[in-house]
Amino acid sequence: MSKTGSSGLAAKVSNLLELIDYQEGSVVSRTIIDKKTGTVTLFAFDQNQGLSEHTAPFDALVYVLEGEVNIAISGKPLKLTQGEMTVMPANEPHALIAITRFKMLLTMIKSN
Repeated sequence: MSKTGSSGLAAKVSNLLELIDYQEGSVVSRTIIDKKTGTVTLFAFDQNQGLSEHTAPFDALVYVLEGEVNIAISGKPLKLTQGEMTVMPANEPHALIAITRFKMLLTMIKSN
């Protein structure tokens, strides 16, 4: 009997880059884990697509799987490329824009 997570992925080896595809002019997301204690979500951003400034009540780790992105956290600009990561602290305003098409893994840890 195999275990299946909230994403429908059985307990098996998966290639993150192959689990999500780019869509022209869009941002695509796929939830891998969705629990009360946190979420893990894959994103694929087409070039020049992004997320406007917002806040989240929980810390979030961004890991860039491929491509390049500009992220602003509390007004501080950061440029991340493949293999790099940053933490967006809870309640800090942040925004991002894709320099090139890019894919990222977002891990959000919820706390009391």
